[in-house]
Amino acid sequence: MAYVKNTLGFNDKWLMLVGIPIIAFVINFIMFPELFLENKLSFFRRCYTIGIIYTFTYWIIFRYVIAFLLNQLPEENQIWKRLISQIGLMIIGYFVIKIVIGNLVDIYIPNDWQREPKRGLSEVVGSFMSILLIWTIYEGMIFYTKLQKSTQEKEQLQRENIQSQLEGLRNQVNPHFLFNSLNTLTYLIPEAPNKAVNFVQKLSKVYRYILEIRDQKIVSISDELEFLNAYIFLLKERFGENLNTNIDIPLKYYQTKIVPLSLQILFENVIKHNIISTKKPLTINVFIERDKLIIKNNLQKKNQVISSTSMGLQNIKNRYQFFTKKEVDVIVTVDSFLVALPLFCDYIASEKETSIKTAII
Repeated sequence: MAYVKNTLGFNDKWLMLVGIPIIAFVINFIMFPELFLENKLSFFRRCYTIGIIYTFTYWIIFRYVIAFLLNQLPEENQIWKRLISQIGLMIIGYFVIKIVIGNLVDIYIPNDWQREPKRGLSEVVGSFMSILLIWTIYEGMIFYTKLQKSTQEKEQLQRENIQSQLEGLRNQVNPHFLFNSLNTLTYLIPEAPNKAVNFVQKLSKVYRYILEIRDQKIVSISDELEFLNAYIFLLKERFGENLNTNIDIPLKYYQTKIVPLSLQILFENVIKHNIISTKKPLTINVFIERDKLIIKNNLQKKNQVISSTSMGLQNIKNRYQFFTKKEVDVIVTVDSFLVALPLFCDYIASEKETSIKTAII
């Protein structure tokens, strides 16, 4: 049993308990309907009993044949070789079983009707139908099991891929952001010591938040905005009045959820790809529209755009796919760039968090 279970990839105990009596009855009813209609007691005492014996024997032997060949020929390119081998062994097995079991049946369960040529032919046809059904059931279960395994492996690979991408994003963004922040801090220390102290406190708060939410799949908008305000403070020290931010989120949305660091990543992308100067100040608006969190900025692309893999935005999209079917919308016009993040409630997050294990930057 263990060998078959391990080879097939599923436990066929209940399949046997249910399948053997059902197949035995269906095949015998199809082959000998008149006997069932004429004398049900005789049908079950003799015809059905013999059917059970044959079906049980076919099932036990051929399940091992299927498992053995699956173990010997497991590759996808060997499937036809395996199926042809199964057919050949099943035909041989039928005649062996028929000779052995047939003689025993004749001794212990004598049946005059078995000796009629027409009924004998029906028995042969019924036997092969039983074998075919058993074969079809197992091949179908094998295919379904492999499909389920393939789906699980695909999901696992997707999770691992997202984890790898997020790790790469963290390693790419954090040192870059830290380098710029330290440059700003170097300028502030001699010029404005009090501002420098405040700057360090905000920088500490930013990195503390990043560490705190590493294992969280989602966070409330309230937590994300608190972090974003500290992050914006650091950006404002760097860009001054050339960077304007407007955040307008109604209080009723503060406990709805988004994926962590999504706002910071989007802000980082905006800063990276747009001109920020006195002549061309950059404005970033954050607001709610149609139950989506909107991040919108005026579009003023740099002449020499820094090469981008779109890793940040793509990771946001990938993480959202694990929690909701709603998509992250990206709308680009001549003068603006907009990203709309779906909002989802606590019960959605709780349901997904039990089955999804993804890494967060």
